[in-house]
Amino acid sequence: MYPPSAARPARRARPWLRVFLTGLVLWLLTVVVTMVTGNPNLIPTIVLLGSFLVPVSFVVWAFGRRHSGEVTAELLFTTFITGGILGVLAASLLESYLLHPSPGLFLGVGLIEEAAKLAVLAFLSRHLEHKYARDGLILGASVGFGFAAFESAGYAFTALFTEQGLSLMQLVQTELLRGLLAPVGHGLWTAILGGVLFSASGRRHFAFTGRLVLSYLGVSVLHALWDGMHSIALVVTLVLTGTPYQFQLLERGYQPKPTTAQVQLFTVLSWAGLILVALVGIRWLLAVRRRADQEARGVLWRMPIGDRRP
Repeated sequence: MYPPSAARPARRARPWLRVFLTGLVLWLLTVVVTMVTGNPNLIPTIVLLGSFLVPVSFVVWAFGRRHSGEVTAELLFTTFITGGILGVLAASLLESYLLHPSPGLFLGVGLIEEAAKLAVLAFLSRHLEHKYARDGLILGASVGFGFAAFESAGYAFTALFTEQGLSLMQLVQTELLRGLLAPVGHGLWTAILGGVLFSASGRRHFAFTGRLVLSYLGVSVLHALWDGMHSIALVVTLVLTGTPYQFQLLERGYQPKPTTAQVQLFTVLSWAGLILVALVGIRWLLAVRRRADQEARGVLWRMPIGDRRP
């Protein structure tokens, strides 16, 4: 019990939760009203709200965990919007001119998109006086989530158009799936690269090291595995359960009808693969975060007592 004159401790504010719940309610209301009225003018609202809801919520959450005051709301907004758009544009241009259908297509996509996001992150944060690894995690996540938001908007808009006409259900399903998977995709991968890029806390310039190159290659592989999991699961399913008749059809250029058991195995392999890739990425991020915290403590103890921050 607290004395009458004593104020109860205030509950910790969670602005990210308010942003998420408010946006979710608005998105659901827009979907319902669109279904009831059939008004196509509301479709852009559905696309924008659904695509940006989860990325924006995670960026707001991450902002409260930055290391220094140099990472302002303005800088975070710039990295999210400008970084996201520049990353998408650069990746689109490079993929159009450099990639062609081949077994290495997904790896090429991973290498290009991660390089684009990393370059944009370095450019937008080049004027920071100190490059703290924890801030690199935050800004990297911001660029990655911005990329994911604009990319998801494109996928959602494309899903709207079907052979039967406009499909609101396809649009909603696409946004739900991409919103569910958003935290373990672009935001996670670029956060890892940002933490490594900003490593050696306190330096004015970036640390372009062998660790950064290896991290870039590793993150690109995770990206490729994530994008190609559908194809990987399909190949594994055929290798394990394919019949001679199905292989004959494939050799002739026909698509064989899968059995019920094959559909179930494919679904299990697809989701198990995505979960495994996500767990590897999360574990890697936690390792980068621990190293960032150690570097931050080292910088803190080297600072004069009057300049230290908790």
